[in-house]
Amino acid sequence: MRLSPNEIRDITTLLEKGKPLPDKYRFLLFGDAREVELIWNGKTDEVTNIALPFQIIEQIDEPRSEKERRLQQTFLDGFGVKRVGWTNKLIWGDNKLILSSLKNGPMRREIEEQGGIQLIYIDPPFDVGADFSMNIEIGDEEFTKKPSVIEEIAYRDTWGKGADSFIAMIHERLELMRDLLANDGSIFVHCDWRVSGYMRMVMDEVFGKDAFVNEIIWTYTGGTDRGRGFQQKHDTIFFYGKSEHRLFNPIYVEFSEATIKRFNKTDSQGRRYKENTLSDGRVTITYMKEEGKMAPDYWDFPIVNRTYEEYAGYPTQKPEALLERIITASSNEGGIVADFFCGSGTTLAVAEKLGRKWIGSDLGRFGIHTSRKRMIDVQRQLKKDGKEYRAFEILNLGVYERRRFVEVNGDMRAEEREHFRANKEREFVSLILQAYQAESVDSFVNFVGKKRDRLVAVGPIEFPVTHSFVDSIINECREKNISKVDVLGFDYEMGIDFAGAKKHGVDIQFRVIPREVFDKRAVERGQVRFFDVAFVEVKPIIKGKTVTIELTDFSVFYTQDSLGLVEEEMRPGSMKIVVEAGKIIKVAKEKETGIVTRDVLTKKWTDWIDYWSVDFDYENRKEMVRVPKGVKHVGVTTTGQTAEGSSQDGGESEYEEVWTGQYVFDNEWQSFRTKKNRQLELTSVTREVPKGRHKIAVKVIDIFGNDTTKVIEVNV
Repeated sequence: MRLSPNEIRDITTLLEKGKPLPDKYRFLLFGDAREVELIWNGKTDEVTNIALPFQIIEQIDEPRSEKERRLQQTFLDGFGVKRVGWTNKLIWGDNKLILSSLKNGPMRREIEEQGGIQLIYIDPPFDVGADFSMNIEIGDEEFTKKPSVIEEIAYRDTWGKGADSFIAMIHERLELMRDLLANDGSIFVHCDWRVSGYMRMVMDEVFGKDAFVNEIIWTYTGGTDRGRGFQQKHDTIFFYGKSEHRLFNPIYVEFSEATIKRFNKTDSQGRRYKENTLSDGRVTITYMKEEGKMAPDYWDFPIVNRTYEEYAGYPTQKPEALLERIITASSNEGGIVADFFCGSGTTLAVAEKLGRKWIGSDLGRFGIHTSRKRMIDVQRQLKKDGKEYRAFEILNLGVYERRRFVEVNGDMRAEEREHFRANKEREFVSLILQAYQAESVDSFVNFVGKKRDRLVAVGPIEFPVTHSFVDSIINECREKNISKVDVLGFDYEMGIDFAGAKKHGVDIQFRVIPREVFDKRAVERGQVRFFDVAFVEVKPIIKGKTVTIELTDFSVFYTQDSLGLVEEEMRPGSMKIVVEAGKIIKVAKEKETGIVTRDVLTKKWTDWIDYWSVDFDYENRKEMVRVPKGVKHVGVTTTGQTAEGSSQDGGESEYEEVWTGQYVFDNEWQSFRTKKNRQLELTSVTREVPKGRHKIAVKVIDIFGNDTTKVIEVNV
């Protein structure tokens, strides 16, 4: 490196003033050998490098049982066989944290024992003006479910600084995906004209130009014509390999009619061929390949619309035929396929049908719920056809993701660590109260705020509101004659009797703290909405040694619109469907008179339910997580002990399995609405159980994708 005296002087002056160096000095100082480099505002080489434990929320071993199940029967009765071994994974949360935890945590070894991830397909949000709301049906009407603030901000953050922020988002995630891919793995990235130019450069930077395999053009009909040029009727899919040893299974397609006509002769074995006369008079024979021709890099598949069997009502849903070609080409049966923007679960559904293992993740709760229903439907069909299928589990980072808000530097002395943690917890409470628009109070044991005439208790950031916490609140209310209380919590321990808690002479309301509270802008703008915990009522029907569960009531309290404001802004002759105070209301303003009419569409409590399921033997399966040995983790009830029979991932001395104190919901029976069948069964299958007391869990998922679980105890 040779710098002139003037260059040295200029660099020194700029550094002393704390000003950035011009780009020319970056190349002079560091001698970057790359011929072309992608630069964006805020570019950094830093990649998230944390490993958070995954919590198992739910396990689906098999599709629903259609008939009464006896004790001696197994989960494999009837047609179809459930594969054992690997359990497929559907993960809810920020895929940056999920990818980092997969890469750096104990699940990495589990993945590598299965041969690693052979294929990653992603379809990230590439539409800067996209509206990520969902259309939901109520009877014959359809209304729009707005995205949660956290979803909206996450997607808007992707475009907050235009291309710079999109590239920064996708670059870090692609770095993590590259490290997760097996050495023979491939990645397919789906985009359109908005970002295809950027995406090619990002892929070259992350994987290297030599890793490029194909730029695939997906052509289709349908869509919107913008009238500003030629019709935009294609998307782009970039295909890169992890190494030169990438797996690839050739895909053959049928010859065109014109090609077939050229092979106009048939031999004695029925094979088509053509004759070519060379310049010297010799005649050569060329046979037409029976398997067809190699698929080109332009594919013609129609867009999925309402008329298609596979239509799941998801705005960015891609056709299964498109994914079938990709999965067939770049993975083998039994290999792992991953999609970290899985949306409605198309990649997962096709992977299951083709006998692949899979991992899927999405930020949206609605997307996870849509994928859950879709995968159960796939299980049902495979079982009906007598084919094999795999169990799958639903996971998230849950309390461990929230724990990062109060994470304490382990290098501090014990006294400093406690002081730092106390400050962080005070910040957390202050944040929640600000979002709830409550003022801070002290001199109470459980109450930290006051909103008008109601005291406010805030549950812990690190784990669910427990029975004991609710009991402590009620006892303090009795001691100090407190009559009105709001309890705020991220999660609530399963089995809490919310109705019973209100029978002690205290007006106690339970509300859910939304994830949006961690977004400062959402809090400052007053966009955070705290919802009441939904109410579920079930009735056990016991006959001899059998139990049947009947769903008898369900109530929600959502608001996503102001009815009064909507009516004021409506134009004469217009109509809108709004959600306010747990009701979906069709509002219309007459064109001539301006008179506003309201029609409540949610006429029955069942209109709010999209799905419900039953675990007939709750507390049968403990929720175990793998954590570093000797490290205390929030939500873990026992540390320093390895669960009996557990496997050690990431090395014998590194991880141990511990119980979180919670239980996994075993989805043994379910009923849900589909696009074609809007009916919902309200009575479960009959299940024979042993004599004695049993806990049964019922999970209800509403049309917004939010779930509520109720645990009851029966005596048989």
